[in-house]
Order: sequence, then C-alpha cells, then structure tokens
Amino acid sequence: MTGDLPTYLTTREMADLLRVKERKIYDLAAAGEIPHSRATGKLLFPRDVVLAWIDNASEAPSPHAPRPPVVLGSHDPLLEWSLRESGSGLAAFFDGSMDGVERFEQAEGVAAGLHVVQDEGWNTDAVARRLRFQPVALLQWAWRSRGFILPAGNPKNVSRLADLPRLQVVRRQAQAGSQLLLDRLLAEEGLAGRAEGPMARDEREAALAVLDGSADLAFGLEASARQFKLDFIPVCQERFDLIVGRRDWFEPPLQALQAFTRTQAFAEMARTLGGYRIEGIWTPLFNGG
Repeated sequence: MTGDLPTYLTTREMADLLRVKERKIYDLAAAGEIPHSRATGKLLFPRDVVLAWIDNASEAPSPHAPRPPVVLGSHDPLLEWSLRESGSGLAAFFDGSMDGVERFEQAEGVAAGLHVVQDEGWNTDAVARRLRFQPVALLQWAWRSRGFILPAGNPKNVSRLADLPRLQVVRRQAQAGSQLLLDRLLAEEGLAGRAEGPMARDEREAALAVLDGSADLAFGLEASARQFKLDFIPVCQERFDLIVGRRDWFEPPLQALQAFTRTQAFAEMARTLGGYRIEGIWTPLFNGG
C-alpha cells in the first residue's frame, strides 16, 4: 500500500514500487527523469513527489523530448525585438508568466519568460514548484521599471496606489505577472479587488488602452509608456527571467539569441526603450534536475 511507504524511499524501495531493477532507477535519476535528492551521497526519493510523478507520468512529456522553437510566457518588448533581430528563428507566444510556466512544463517551447513576485525576490519559487526535477535553468534577462502608465499630462493627478479605485485600470489575465504583482500591492494597501477596467493581454495592449482613452491607467513598463509618449510614474523594479531547457540552450536558436545580446545593437535598443538594466543578463538563478 502506498500509505505504508516511508517519507523518503531508498533506491531499492523505489525499484520495488516501479517493479524494475535498481539499475533502472539509477539510470532514471542520472537522466533527471525521476524526482530525487541526495543525502550523504545516497539517492533518496520523496514519497509524495514520487507518487505525484507516477500519477502524471502517462500524461506529461519527457523533459528530454524535442521542443518547438517557441518562446512562451510573459511579453517583454526587448525580448520580442531581439527574437526578430537576432535571426534565431524563434517564434513567440506571449500569454502571461504562469501560462508560460505551464506550457513550458508541457514541452510547448524552448524557453519561457516570467516576472512573478514572491516573498523574497522574483521567479525562483514559481519555477522550483513546477520544474524542480527537470533539466532546466532559470536565467536572468533584465531588470525592468514598472509603474503607472498615464495619459500625457496626468490629467487625473494620479500619484499613488490609493488613487486607483476611482480610475479605469487596465486588467491583465489572472496568470500575468503584472496582474499578480498589482493584486499583491493593492491587497497590502487594503484595496484588494478595487481596480477594474478593460482587459489587455500584453504590455503593448495595456499602453494602447491608455492612449486611446479606454482606460485611465495601466500598470505597465516604462518602455511601453515611452513608446507611446505617455506619462509614467515608477513603482518598482522587477526582474524578468527566462526558463530554458539545458539541452535547448546549446542548440542554434537560443545560441543565436545569446550571441545577439552581446552586440552593440542590443545594448542600444535597451537604452532606447528605457527602463531596462541588462548588465546581469544570462546570470543563472536556478537549476533543476
């Protein structure tokens, strides 16, 4: 009975559970295909995680399966431009940070961008919860300035979060990093659920809603405000990162993107867009597997 299993299984216990030889368990662990940890040099298998892995094994793709050349997750103007200009051949499907994590887990792309706030820092908790045992890495892309995008001249005199309940505020999809952050900030001010307005699915749409007058404010990027000559009030600096498969990182598409980020053209575009700090690009922040 699975309820009689210890909290951590040994290699032999894991082999008995799966009805395979111990050598097979070592091979699966070495390939990163089975959740495990090491203590005093011995392989241990956390019971609850292993049982969940077994339940999902028939549905989940192998972490080593080929992935389509697509970048998923959150929209970033500098990343979107770089995918085009680098000649990487990578397509983009941007529909929010957590949507990207979920699609990446299902092997729908070679990378996924995210900016998910946590109690200490950004992104690592969201990645570790879903991808801890997969051969992936979380790499820094850039720090970005996020705040209030407003009509030119700030006609409604917005200056703080407490002003938002009286405004039409652009909403983002529930899994978008910007919406998760705004909801958190509003809750800290006792204003949970008070900001309502039109829906936008990426940073460009959010800024355009302010430009065309359908919203009073978007909680967006300084780069987007500059692009449409809108006013901007900074609220925070956020870290935008990319999850990549470790094997895919060494393939031509992501290597072409990586090489392009070392060029003067990339640095110049980051300055032109505004609100970016790129000095730590490609710093490793988390390794799974």
